[in-house]
Amino acid sequence: MVEAVLIDLFSLPANLQNNIQGLLHNTLETVEKCSAIHGLCVYVMCCQRQGSERKGEQEFLLAALRGFQSLRRRLEVVCAQTTAAALYTIKQRLDEKDLSIIKVILPTLRKDLMKVYIDHLFTAVYKFEFEDLQVVSDSESLQKSEHQHEGQILPSQDVALIRSEIQKYLESLPSLKGELTILRSSLIPDDIFLHGFTTRTGGISYIPTLSSCNLFSSSKRRDPQVIVKENLRRLANAAGFNPEAFHRVKVDHANAVCIMGKTEPDNYDGIVTDQKGVTLAAPGADCIPVLFADPVRRACGAAHSGWKGTLLGVSMATVNAMVSEYGCNMKDILVVLGPSVGPCCYKLPHESAKEFHRIDPKCVRLFDSASPYIDIRRATRILLERGGILPENIQDDSITDQNQNITFCTACHPDKFYSHFRDDSNFGTQIGFISIKD
Repeated sequence: MVEAVLIDLFSLPANLQNNIQGLLHNTLETVEKCSAIHGLCVYVMCCQRQGSERKGEQEFLLAALRGFQSLRRRLEVVCAQTTAAALYTIKQRLDEKDLSIIKVILPTLRKDLMKVYIDHLFTAVYKFEFEDLQVVSDSESLQKSEHQHEGQILPSQDVALIRSEIQKYLESLPSLKGELTILRSSLIPDDIFLHGFTTRTGGISYIPTLSSCNLFSSSKRRDPQVIVKENLRRLANAAGFNPEAFHRVKVDHANAVCIMGKTEPDNYDGIVTDQKGVTLAAPGADCIPVLFADPVRRACGAAHSGWKGTLLGVSMATVNAMVSEYGCNMKDILVVLGPSVGPCCYKLPHESAKEFHRIDPKCVRLFDSASPYIDIRRATRILLERGGILPENIQDDSITDQNQNITFCTACHPDKFYSHFRDDSNFGTQIGFISIKD
């Protein structure tokens, strides 16, 4: 069932306004009838013009909207200088109300353009239906879509202009929750490597559980790829790396490793390189983003280590790839564990906990309970040390100088980090990143 209606008047020529006014009035009559039953939110989107043109358009809209008192609380006119700005504002309103099913009523000539904007600014969480701006016979038509996505393709230059408009608008937005903050390890030499772990501040993501520097988009979340890309651009500017030479692992919660320059696997949780200026990254929102650096052979890597990947040995798989591909020596490899869920918060079913108990009983607390507490960090350290990494070359939450600690519990610090465990399915993601300086 439709939850909101968007009426697109953004590009109406002035000489057509008198003709459209009657159609808009009839459309609003239909929406009003349906809204009385279903409580629809209604958004009218129009262009914010300058001077007398703006005044004329405002008078036109006011004339068309008069008499719809029952819609007053649920009707909002959104004026902006670009379609991207107007649609982004409406997306914010939809997200505030957790609405996902939207009817778009618009001139036929705007339909293909609007679909491109929607494809960029929204994700598969939202469902859109399209209807021509015309006289609608009854309110039932608002409960079904007459025009679904038809797969029509705009000229590539038009799509490029839309992308540019969206990017320019997103770049103009202020950062949320303060300045962008990057945590760095004292173990990794900064004269050879550029590295860090992100926190949740300094981006433009506005949904509470994604706010503000979310660095991962998926079909199940409300942050589209364009917002994540803008957050990454801001991170790259602050950190000093090239966002166009950025490679993030393709998470599979397993132990496959990608070797930069060789055939890329479909999915992998570790990645290594000896190429300068290439930034590797691993996400984490409770899972551990692990960074690897060999200052002797000048090679580096990143791995995503959740509980499954930890048990499958993804960290040692990444180390082994550095040894086999770049001739690294175990004693030279430095490993840093980033922010991740701690044993203070993280629980697993007893059957899964048994696997960690086999690694070392100290990895499990309250082992006899139905859901014991698990220490995936300790398990990672133990497996790395058994594999040949020197204990002093591993930085995690076991270090004695807490001023140097960067392995914070993500679940315990909602102001600093995202957490799947804490925030459920619509969670944000931070990353660990590393590159070899030019």
